[in-house]
Amino acid sequence: MPWAQTLLQRVHSWELTMPVDPNSLATWANAVTVGRILVSPVMFTLIPNDKNGSWIALGLWFVLCVSDVFDGYLARRHGTTKSGAFLDPLADKVLVLGAMFTLVSREVFWVVPVVIIAAREVIVSIYRVVVGSKGVSVPASRTAKVKTLSQQLAVAFALMPLTALDHTWLWQGLLWLAVFLTILSGVQYAVQALRPRRVA
Repeated sequence: MPWAQTLLQRVHSWELTMPVDPNSLATWANAVTVGRILVSPVMFTLIPNDKNGSWIALGLWFVLCVSDVFDGYLARRHGTTKSGAFLDPLADKVLVLGAMFTLVSREVFWVVPVVIIAAREVIVSIYRVVVGSKGVSVPASRTAKVKTLSQQLAVAFALMPLTALDHTWLWQGLLWLAVFLTILSGVQYAVQALRPRRVA
């Protein structure tokens, strides 16, 4: 019946747009984020040993990367939470670093750029935890967002059968671009941390 369908649509819309408590843990955005973390190890096991890439691994990688956009959309729609601010970057690091180190173990990626990226991520994460305990938020900079995209693309082209072996320059270039942006964004965070804060 039309009236019943309209009522259901309104209820569904109300549930999706209802704001959440900033201290809440059980949110739609967090559910997607935790799902990304739990599915990531499955994706790592799908990365082949023969360096030829895998359409299945690439497809799951694409889904996991796109789901980051979806949980961000949900967070903006409902309102951000403290737990989400912690879980979302954690999911990104688990996904990207896990895939990169798996590619290192498959002798696809060179270990040096991956270690540089991992070291920066650990340092920035510790910095976020320290300043977060003092009530200071550290949102991702534009450079850091481009850095994450270059990391995701480097992994994607290393997994794509069409480019895994025949166009290694593509994913190698993206990997070193990610290293450059990793260092640059790390320096930006360091400058921000050392800059004197104005007292209101």
